[in-house]
Amino acid sequence: MSTITLSNQKTFLCEAGVTLLDSAKKHGVTLEYSCRSGRCGICKSRAVGETEVIRHDESVLSADELLSGYILTCCRTALSDVCLEIEDLSQFADITSKTLPCRVDSFKRLADDVMQVILRVPPKDSLNYLPGQYVDIIGKGGVRRSYSLANAPRQDGKLELQIRQVSAGVMSRYWFEELAANDLLRLEGPQGTFALRNTEPTNLIFLATGTGIAPVKAILEQLMVNPEQVSNKKIWVYWGGRHAADIYWQPELGLLPVSFIPVLSRPDGNWTGRIGYVQDALECDGVDLAKSVVYACGSEQMIHSAKEKLVTLGLPHKNFYSDAFVSSN
Repeated sequence: MSTITLSNQKTFLCEAGVTLLDSAKKHGVTLEYSCRSGRCGICKSRAVGETEVIRHDESVLSADELLSGYILTCCRTALSDVCLEIEDLSQFADITSKTLPCRVDSFKRLADDVMQVILRVPPKDSLNYLPGQYVDIIGKGGVRRSYSLANAPRQDGKLELQIRQVSAGVMSRYWFEELAANDLLRLEGPQGTFALRNTEPTNLIFLATGTGIAPVKAILEQLMVNPEQVSNKKIWVYWGGRHAADIYWQPELGLLPVSFIPVLSRPDGNWTGRIGYVQDALECDGVDLAKSVVYACGSEQMIHSAKEKLVTLGLPHKNFYSDAFVSSN
């Protein structure tokens, strides 16, 4: 049993054969994470002490990062007492992940390859979560896939998912060919640490690709209920897709000071909006990144590219939060 000490001096125990991330969670400590599979790099931390990779791999880390002592907490366990140069996320202290039965309340296509699914959970056992988090849906045969929640908590407790069709995907076959109202499923959640944390900067910037708009939608709904959080701020939402049909949602955000900018990478001849990639569109708009915080959700490629570009352009490294969608069939 090893003692893990965080940079704010909070400690927890790590058992042999258990990842640092799972050990923290077991002891009521929430560390930054998203995919839990070693691919997104969000759980990265510099570590002082002896650790060992026991799950996945750390190929997302650069050679320089590995030489500097960086690890992924979802991949490694401790072999000695370890100091991690990260802090716990106290706002998640009251958020407990649990497994619940749920039923399909309704569903409809938002685009040819995107399905909106509304789930209902038992009325006496609602899901407590922060907008931006995700859940694992457990289907037939125990097949498990992760989906961001696309709505802020509602009084009726219903949960919205926006599901992208994956070619030859096991769960996609169910969602797009077999789905029926009142189907019984299970969900586990909430998961992840993608949520509104820092509203102090002048500019709140959201970058999304594809169904990465789902958690952004949930956070914006949260801000509609609590507009004082963004008083005297400006909000920018850049949403990237390939074709015009990929822009399947139009925000209705009341009095929120939002600039909504759809961006297409492969537009047809009728498109008159922005062309390219979301991070490039943001750069072209000349937003003062030194006074900004960025929340990015979508493909791994977008997130890695956006972070590298925007930090180079002046965004404080600590002001980039992300949730990378990793592919699975």
